[in-house]
Amino acid sequence: MKVYQHKVQYYETDKMGITHHSNYIRWMEEARTVFLDAYGWPYDKMEEAGIFSPVTAVECKYKNSTTFAEIIDITISVLEFKGVKLKLKYEMKKQDGQLACEGYSEHCFLNAEGKFIRMQKEHPDLYQLLTDLIVKE
Repeated sequence: MKVYQHKVQYYETDKMGITHHSNYIRWMEEARTVFLDAYGWPYDKMEEAGIFSPVTAVECKYKNSTTFAEIIDITISVLEFKGVKLKLKYEMKKQDGQLACEGYSEHCFLNAEGKFIRMQKEHPDLYQLLTDLIVKE
């Protein structure tokens, strides 16, 4: 996937000029939306198909702080997908290559009634895509 870039906004920083920790989670959401778009599955298409994918877990490991106007490169990889649970990894790097943050999010797939979807049977094209994107660490 092409790297998603986020420019740190002034409102995302605290009084010390450092990005507030909560914003990294927002950036993960931004990057995930772009990631799904790039593979032909934007959220609106998923929802029209009756697929809802709530976050079930999220984790961030902060490595180096970021500040106003810095450009952060965010890459996403699929770590795990078994049809029900999807685990994504995010790496956020500064322009000098320093790792700013490493994060993970986990998601499940539900229908409009809140029941788990059997992705392989009900949405085989999305199932195959996510399976093909799994990377080995």
